[in-house]
Amino acid sequence: MHAAPLLLCFLTVTTLTPATGYRPLPHLKPNSSGLDLGGSKKFEGSSSFVHMRYHMGPVLTSSITVHTIWYGRWQKSQKKIIREFIGSISAVNAKQPSVSGWWETVQLYDDQTGANTSGDVRLGQEKNDRFYSHGKSLTRLSIQSVIKSAVTATTKPLPINPQNGLYLVLTSDDVYVQDFCGQVCGFHYFTFPSIVGYTLPYAWVGNSAKFCPGICAYPFAVPEYMQGVQALKSPNGDVGVDGMISVIGHELAELGTNPLVNAWYAGDDPVAPVEIGDLCEGIYGTGGGGSYMGQVLEGKDGATYNMNGIRRRYLVQWVWNHIVSYCTGPNALDQ
Repeated sequence: MHAAPLLLCFLTVTTLTPATGYRPLPHLKPNSSGLDLGGSKKFEGSSSFVHMRYHMGPVLTSSITVHTIWYGRWQKSQKKIIREFIGSISAVNAKQPSVSGWWETVQLYDDQTGANTSGDVRLGQEKNDRFYSHGKSLTRLSIQSVIKSAVTATTKPLPINPQNGLYLVLTSDDVYVQDFCGQVCGFHYFTFPSIVGYTLPYAWVGNSAKFCPGICAYPFAVPEYMQGVQALKSPNGDVGVDGMISVIGHELAELGTNPLVNAWYAGDDPVAPVEIGDLCEGIYGTGGGGSYMGQVLEGKDGATYNMNGIRRRYLVQWVWNHIVSYCTGPNALDQ
């Protein structure tokens, strides 16, 4: 879906001594898809009832360039964590299980010519909007105005790249965006020519550290109502940013396979499509599904993760594999 839904789930950490945690959110259906996942013998959201179909729209088959807009005030260390995650998508030599191995599932999706989603994902140019040009409370639509300001700036504007450019708007922990925390932790769509002048695929993800870390940065923070449940240690020492990583991955995967919301999705409603990230929301490892996150990893320092980047570790949700009809990831124990 073009909005990353919220899902709280059970978690098993795979180490020499397994540890557990959980995050129930009863009003959501399994995997946030709203679809009946049936009684499959395999977990990871598998189901013959899910019909991920191609709707003839474009898929990003050329080299993908991610242009980042840092809205608000960001620390250098925070930017580095996110940059290295994006840079790890094409880093095929990273330690396994790897971020690039995770992206291999995204590459399975092709267009009408048979060309697959690109495995070449690059960091593009960046724009800093540290003075909150559109305020500290943004609507979904005003995110597009932030992009317009970045691509039309008088000094160092971001390049206009409609064919293979993605625009990633990241808001700092003191910026509230419409529906943040209550409904979404991030979303993707495309810009309207009437606002920006071009049709550009983009995503927004917010830092939830001050507003709702127990929702958008779980399991590195827990909601107040979950008495007695301890947060797990984040792999990069920044709860808000480590929580953002999985949402960024979710949105990038869906932008690659459904950039104009008319390519790969399940369901019959193009206004609210169920995309490859939505079907696997809350699944991070083998056995995940329903209210169980699956088996992940714990480092010697006690940090929880499920894949390696170039230099760092990350916890990133799995994505839907339409060939086998279940969610897959690089840390799978049985694939």
